[in-house]
Formats: sequence, C-alpha cells, structure tokens
Amino acid sequence: MSITEKIASLLAIAFCFIFPHFGGGILVYPIIVSLFIFLFIRFISKEKIEDLFFSFKRFELASVWIGIVGAVILSAFFRFAWEPLIELILPGEKIDLSDFASISGNTWNYIFILFIAFIVGGLYEELIFHGFIFTRFEKLIPGKYSTTFAFSLTTLLFGAYHFQQGIRGVLLAMIAGAVYHLLILKFKRNLWYGVFIHTFFDFIGLTMIYLGYL
Repeated sequence: MSITEKIASLLAIAFCFIFPHFGGGILVYPIIVSLFIFLFIRFISKEKIEDLFFSFKRFELASVWIGIVGAVILSAFFRFAWEPLIELILPGEKIDLSDFASISGNTWNYIFILFIAFIVGGLYEELIFHGFIFTRFEKLIPGKYSTTFAFSLTTLLFGAYHFQQGIRGVLLAMIAGAVYHLLILKFKRNLWYGVFIHTFFDFIGLTMIYLGYL
C-alpha cells in the first residue's frame, strides 16, 4: 500500500468507529457508513463487496444453525462462567443496558429491536468490523502475522466500540466479537457465519431484557 492508501485506510477505520456514536441514531448511521464503505472500496481501494467476505451466493444454511447453537453456547458461557468470574474482579460493576430499556415488557418495541438487531447488529457490524476494518488492518500490517495482528486489533476495536455499555460491556463485546470473527475465518472467510451467531446472541440478550431478566 502507498502512504496515501494507508492514511485513507486509517481515516476510514476512524470514521467507521467514531461516526455511529454521533451520526443521528440507529436508523441513520448504518446507511451513511455503509454508503461510505461502498464508495471507499469502489473508488479508493478498487475492491468488491465480496472482498469483505460478504456475498449472497456464499450463504449457507449451516451458518444459521451453527449461529443458533453457537449463540446458545456463548450465552451460557457468559451467564454461568464469565459473570461469576467478572463479579469477583469487578464487584458491583454492571453492563449499561439503558439503550434497551424501552423493550422491557413492550412487545412491539421488542419485535422492532429484534429486526434492528439483525440489520445493524448482525449484518452491519459484521460487515464493518469483521469485513472492512479487519481487511484494512491486514493490508496495513503485511507479513507472516498479518492476520493475527489484524484479528487482535479488530477485536480490541470492536470491544471499545461498545464503550457506552461500561467496562463489562466492552469486555463482553471483545470476547463475543472474537468468537464471531473466529467463525468467519474458520468457514473460509464467510461473513454469514458471523452475521448469524451475532444476530442470535443479540436475540437471546434482548429476549432476556424483554422478559425482565436483565
């Protein structure tokens, strides 16, 4: 990569990370950032959307059931292993879930947020972080350990992206994000595997909030 391309990639990563927190709400920023990414890969990096691991042709039914099973296992891990451990390390620290308070006991809000979870949590965040940002880091850090470094940086950034949920939310997002990403890489860089485990994991959490358990 040229110096100009490297600077452009770093600025693009920064935009994808920062803009959603100030970009007009959950129904606005995904459209703007997605358009930005499309223009970036079209005119700057000269890539296709398939280079970000996304393609309708690569959809596999296995990504759905593996996503469901993976989400259940991941949720059980956090509930029965992670939470008791983190409570010892950070006693009294809670994940800030105030952004989702409106769905507690409200069926219509709950259904709407489930839809948003699939579009924004599943599709958008996976495409942006484990598609676009990850591949930028791979290009920025060439060499034998390129993928390892890119994976680590993307995981840290994905966790930090959830800073509004507090330190426990950041740590949870880092671990969950790493699992989503590992599935994508395991299945030949197929983004659908990350999309569905991410979606179903969010579905489980949102359902717990709706029912009053979180």
